[in-house]
Amino acid sequence: MKRIASLLLIGSALAASGCARVRGHQGYLADQTLISGIQPGIDNRASVEKTLGRPTFGGQFDAKDWYYISRETRQLAFSQPKPVSQQILHVRFDAAGNVAAIDKTGMEKIASIHPIKDKTPTLGRHRSFFQEVFGNIGTVGSSTPGAASQDNPTGGGDGT
Repeated sequence: MKRIASLLLIGSALAASGCARVRGHQGYLADQTLISGIQPGIDNRASVEKTLGRPTFGGQFDAKDWYYISRETRQLAFSQPKPVSQQILHVRFDAAGNVAAIDKTGMEKIASIHPIKDKTPTLGRHRSFFQEVFGNIGTVGSSTPGAASQDNPTGGGDGT
């Protein structure tokens, strides 16, 4: 009887380990005390970097923006991780390098994208592989400006 109980215990432990929940963290380790210490008009780039560290990334088009991104995920065994919480801290600087504003966002910025099959649907004409490869042979430079062509069947150009 004792042997059966120990085998059941080992079996249930093995079964439970296959269904384990895995927790994960990605990005910046956010400390709310440090984040609340950053004040617009008082702090500058150097003090923000000293307090929060280097940002996750800077602005793509403007060096006046810093982003600190943190995400917590969970997954069941081998399934895809699902986000549980997320925080995006956006620190904006003015031209002098002082903090102009601090914005916090969360889970509302997560977008779920579900591709359809292996192709991206597009609008417009559906052309075969051979039409794509050989479609312009003999048409380049053969028509007058504004005349109809295979790619523009109605013409519509003004000739200038």
